Amino acid sequence: MISSKDAISLEDNYGAHNYHPLPVVLAKGEGVYVWDPEGNQYFDFLSAYSAVNQGHCHPKIIAALKDQAETLTLTSRAFYNNVLGEYEKYLCDTFGFERVLPMNTGAEGVETAIKITRKWGYEKKGIPPGEAKIIVCSNNFHGRTTTIISFSDDAGAHGNFGPYTPGFIKIAYNSINQLEEALKDPAIAGFLVEPIQGEAGVMVPDDNYLKKAAALCKSKNVLFISDEIQTGIARTGSLLAVCGDCTCRSACERQPEHYTKPDILILGKALSGGVYPVSAVLCDNDIMEVIKPGQHGSTFGGNPLACRVAIAALEVVKEENLAQNARHLGEIFRREMENLKTECRLISLVRGKGLLNAVEVNDSPESSTAWDLCIALKENGLLAKPTHGNIIRFAPPLVMSEPQLMDCVAIIRKTFLEFEADRS
Repeated sequence: MISSKDAISLEDNYGAHNYHPLPVVLAKGEGVYVWDPEGNQYFDFLSAYSAVNQGHCHPKIIAALKDQAETLTLTSRAFYNNVLGEYEKYLCDTFGFERVLPMNTGAEGVETAIKITRKWGYEKKGIPPGEAKIIVCSNNFHGRTTTIISFSDDAGAHGNFGPYTPGFIKIAYNSINQLEEALKDPAIAGFLVEPIQGEAGVMVPDDNYLKKAAALCKSKNVLFISDEIQTGIARTGSLLAVCGDCTCRSACERQPEHYTKPDILILGKALSGGVYPVSAVLCDNDIMEVIKPGQHGSTFGGNPLACRVAIAALEVVKEENLAQNARHLGEIFRREMENLKTECRLISLVRGKGLLNAVEVNDSPESSTAWDLCIALKENGLLAKPTHGNIIRFAPPLVMSEPQLMDCVAIIRKTFLEFEADRS
């Protein structure tokens, strides 16, 4: 097997330098663990940005992949296939929608939702042609396509990629007042929002923010679009983050007091358990019907392999009670991090929901402290990654057990306290 040193060298020499990875090479994964080529074992506390909620190489998902890969992988949408309809029904039944448009990547899902929203705005709301606008939030992360980075605050993602796509109004995240003001514009077709802003540093909004935002949108005949690519599929302790404190395992619309149903739902990442690129956009008939044959699609979208993998991935979430596990372990993790905060001046804030959590390091975003802490965590057997300079995101696979979580807490505690002592 190729060595870690050689693997890093090959990427550096032949790959585009569009990422800044932690200096660790992963060669194998199982459950909550990953290994490098030299055989060193690590706890994965990033889960491929919440794509591997079901754990690495879950046997049920891999079995579905193998079985379908040996049968039929791709037909394009020029023909029907015998798995897509089954998958679409399963997805609609699980999330409480009438229609699904299958795609591959998260960014494709967001682009699809934007197109549906604009077309709905013209054909259903009566916005004059070419004038439709979509409200977005500051510090958002919805992907890196040309359209999406047009409304990004990230200088690295945004800078020197213009001219930019118009038609987006930016407001502060978690501000009902600013949303209410922006909605006065009759040309607004939709409001695109992350229930929790993951890439921004796991920013959790106020209680009832999503419910109030959805109600405002409804009062103005504006589509409420929930980007659950990172927060969905049980990551935050419920099937969807918009479920709030709902304890149900599937059709959350059955408990409406806990559920803010979006007009458009975007899913990706853990929809396949990280095994294969699968994304989806869900909405009801009165919205989806604006899309006619030839107006949107993808050669790979809805392919039999993706469909079979995604069904298995969702079945794992339900059968193994991963939402409940994420809720339970998340409460423990935040409690332990708050305890560590009392011992360690390096931690200024702890926040999160379910098993999507972050600690804010008590140093400037321009410092290397969070990065250096992640290097130290790696040396102690746990992999995490900084975001926005001084924030470390902690998001392990949802199949983690409580004893494993406490082992990880011990690693984090040891690393932070030793790091602080070395700086003294």
